Amino acid sequence: MFQTLKNAWKVADIKSKLLFTLLIVVLYRLGANIPVPYVDSHVFEEASALFSNGILQYLNIMSGDALAKATLFALGVSPYITSSIVIQLLTVVFPKLQEWSKDGEGGRKKINILTRLVTVALAIMTSIGYVILLDSQGWLVRELNFFIGLVIVSCYCAGASLVMWLAEKINDKGIGNGISMILFANIITGSFSLFGALKGIVFTESGFNGFNWVGLIIAIVVVITLFAFITLIVRVNDAERRIPVQYAKRVVGRKMYGGQSTNLPIKVNMSGVMPIIFANSIVAIPATIISFTGSDKPFAQFIDKWFNYNTWPYLIVFFALLIAFAYFYVAISFNPIEVANNIKNNGGSILGIRPGRPTVEYITKVLYRITLVGALFVAIIAVVPMLAVVIESTIGKSSYFVNFAFGGSSLMIVVGVVLETVRDIEAQLTLRNYKGFLD
Repeated sequence: MFQTLKNAWKVADIKSKLLFTLLIVVLYRLGANIPVPYVDSHVFEEASALFSNGILQYLNIMSGDALAKATLFALGVSPYITSSIVIQLLTVVFPKLQEWSKDGEGGRKKINILTRLVTVALAIMTSIGYVILLDSQGWLVRELNFFIGLVIVSCYCAGASLVMWLAEKINDKGIGNGISMILFANIITGSFSLFGALKGIVFTESGFNGFNWVGLIIAIVVVITLFAFITLIVRVNDAERRIPVQYAKRVVGRKMYGGQSTNLPIKVNMSGVMPIIFANSIVAIPATIISFTGSDKPFAQFIDKWFNYNTWPYLIVFFALLIAFAYFYVAISFNPIEVANNIKNNGGSILGIRPGRPTVEYITKVLYRITLVGALFVAIIAVVPMLAVVIESTIGKSSYFVNFAFGGSSLMIVVGVVLETVRDIEAQLTLRNYKGFLD
């Protein structure tokens, strides 16, 4: 990986893309620290307790601590991600959107415009809820009225739109996926608090006082688990099931084509980190609503008791959604019928399988089996840290793992983005006939 980055730095075009991506990330981090008008500065100190656990902790991690500071980019990439999810779901349902998705560059532009409009609408709704939360916590310098609310909501909507624009600029002129790069920067920024949490487990008092042997053992287990997860993610991310394909010989003019054996690779974790992002966006809705509207209502108390992040129903629903979204994402991104037709049109066939419908059924069967393995892998990575919190909450013990509840999801995203970016750089090097990264 480091050799790839070193070789990429020697190519002027790729170097400029890397610097452009870095510039966009720096600009984003600056915006994540710009305060919004009418928000009291003491929010930076008092918000830590509210955003230290629960689903707000996850949303805060995704925003790079901007949500807890109520800054310009407090909404982060959440509206854009949620909008993308909604549009992908609607594409499966509405034939017109399916037609746009298959209509080349023109269709993609129409879908992008629709995604942006939905992003702005979601940003407006989320901003209104966030302003209500700020007002209920007493974090506004003045009593909330229409003008103050309009100014704050406008700032947050502008921030969400600017984040969307920055992400698209990375897609156009930078390296890697824009949203993924911004998520990566946010998680890396928020990960420094995890080191503080490890220190708090080992030393129970201020500074380095109150040494706790149990805490030291737990911290060692957490670090070992972290490296084990990284190794597992890297290995499974590159794992694939190769279906052997044989191409028949054919003569075109005076030349002979085909007659070779190749493979149809199907990745084990084809969906990547998308199921985690999708599932977290869905299960976060009830807890986010009650956080914005108050916890004294019967519905809020019911959610807090039975569907909080440290409850078994939440964990079970989250696990089921991870599996479901893994299959959903594969279903919309991989079409066995098109693959089978391409193999047939090129004079190929899968060994032992007849062309046509039997090939489609065989690829579908293999795809579903491999997807199940990949989905279970993603679920294990994301659920294990949360499972430790749920067990602690059930037995009523001290919550050592509360700060690591969403560590698996964050780690999966970080490692996935790094691997995706390195592959993108390698592809850029290959396009320029640069062989140095293969040495």
